[in-house]
Amino acid sequence: MEKILDLITQKVSEAFQEAGYEAAYGKVTVSNRPDLCQFQCNGALAAAKQYKCAPIQIANAVAEKLQSPDFSMIQAVMPGFLNLNVSDEFLASYLEQMRTAPGLGIPKTGEGKTLVVDYGGPNVAKPLHIGHLRSAIIGESLKRIYRFFGYNAIGDIHLGDWGLQMGLIIAELQERQPELPYFDQDFTGEYPEEAPFTISELEEIYPTASAKKKEDPAFAEKAHNATFQLQQGRRGYRALWQHIMKISVADLKKNYDNLDVHFESWLGESDADPYIPPMIADLKARGLTVESEGALVIPVAREDDKKEVPPCILVKSDGASIYATTDLATMVQRMRDFAPQKMLYVTDKRQSLHFEQVFRAAKLSGIVPEDVELEHLGFGTMNGKDGKPFKTRDGGVMRLEQLIADITAFVRSKVVENQIVSANQVDDTTKKIAMAALKYGDLSNQPTKDYVFDMDRFAAFEGNTGPYILYTIVRIKSILAKYGDWENLPIQPAANPYARDLMLVIPRVSTALEAALAGSAPNQICAYIYELAGTVNKFYHETRILGEENKQLQAGYIALMGLAKTVLETCIDLLGFSAPEKM
Repeated sequence: MEKILDLITQKVSEAFQEAGYEAAYGKVTVSNRPDLCQFQCNGALAAAKQYKCAPIQIANAVAEKLQSPDFSMIQAVMPGFLNLNVSDEFLASYLEQMRTAPGLGIPKTGEGKTLVVDYGGPNVAKPLHIGHLRSAIIGESLKRIYRFFGYNAIGDIHLGDWGLQMGLIIAELQERQPELPYFDQDFTGEYPEEAPFTISELEEIYPTASAKKKEDPAFAEKAHNATFQLQQGRRGYRALWQHIMKISVADLKKNYDNLDVHFESWLGESDADPYIPPMIADLKARGLTVESEGALVIPVAREDDKKEVPPCILVKSDGASIYATTDLATMVQRMRDFAPQKMLYVTDKRQSLHFEQVFRAAKLSGIVPEDVELEHLGFGTMNGKDGKPFKTRDGGVMRLEQLIADITAFVRSKVVENQIVSANQVDDTTKKIAMAALKYGDLSNQPTKDYVFDMDRFAAFEGNTGPYILYTIVRIKSILAKYGDWENLPIQPAANPYARDLMLVIPRVSTALEAALAGSAPNQICAYIYELAGTVNKFYHETRILGEENKQLQAGYIALMGLAKTVLETCIDLLGFSAPEKM
């Protein structure tokens, strides 16, 4: 169904045309003076220049042609504004269509299109830390938003599983347990099914090896050689790599599940590796590459560049491929496997130059057709209250698992202290509130901006927070549960100003969701539901709902609350969290 603003704009545009002026001047916006009117049109001011007459003359002529039962007020005011209020009947009819239409009547503009969202990007064998938080939260929300609009949205974690960290682990493990069969090149039997390490041991092995590499050149050479032999297919190293992958991926899935973040594709750099040799051979054959200081590169600079854009390096002077090579090969793979209309990358904004180079190389080479959109959403840093990147108390990088545990414990203490729910509901309620606090605290900020992580503020039940949104939903649920059978009650014309205000805010959900989609900006949804929650609570405080004696009026109030609940629950699902039954 059309947005309410578009419907009103269409009516006003027709009135402009009937009055002898161009229909394009009939654009309507939400009023910036809600004390005067609900909607406004300023087109007469612009039209006056073209038609060489006073704006108020045009506004009066349009107002005369606009007479319609869909408006309760049509007013031309100096110097040429059109102030408009829609009728309560028109508003109720529109909301009833929203209530009964699938997906709130918002058009599925992405149907038939495929999107790949590249987010997560963890390195195998290394624990997730808070640097992975924003990618996971923002990427998951964007994937859900695209899916809501009908896209076949595929979340790809893009694992770092093929680089030097693998060689470091193999080299360190060989020094610790040289007797393992994986290191015997003459071994022809079956390798053990069980890995020779646990996830905890693996997470200790890697940093130890990484530190050793910096101090011991011989060990560094050994690790590089192990990486090379792994990538060349050495049997024992491949078996070890499979152990590392199995244990690491299981642990990653557990941690991402705790965040309610889920990937449709668990491919990594290793999956793209077979595509690299033929891709480079093709690029060389077509004359798209040049030699530069011993490296093989694709020049991507343009004449209109306002800052230097270095060439995209495919093969370093030592013969090794790098991230750009893998990213281009991954695009080759994605075009073959998914044929997407868009690829969206969600990473730290410090990688913006890298993606600019890769995107240009992908388009110049034809790896990605011109009609396929490539977007990099570079997010800002999560900082502590000191304004610096968030750290543990001893100055280290906090594990994501620990951050989730900390905010969950913080919320749990509030839930228990205030006896919000019965003992058997504490765990579920706590988890949902904690996720709302964490995710809303992040997503309510513009993705590209840095923000301060403040647990006290994020977990507050008042203000612009996730728990406040949940509290509003739970309040509505309580009212509806006490009323009883409410699902099929129709929306009625507003019975008081607070109901009318709520009825005017609810239709704006389509504008908010479309803005979130167009701008890759979940913060647009947060801003909208904060306004909606405030309007719901104002309506609740100023209106007798369950105590209303007029049953028809009461049914109208209940239907309105039910629709508000649907809108709020739809939006928080797109943000990646859900509401408990009680709070």
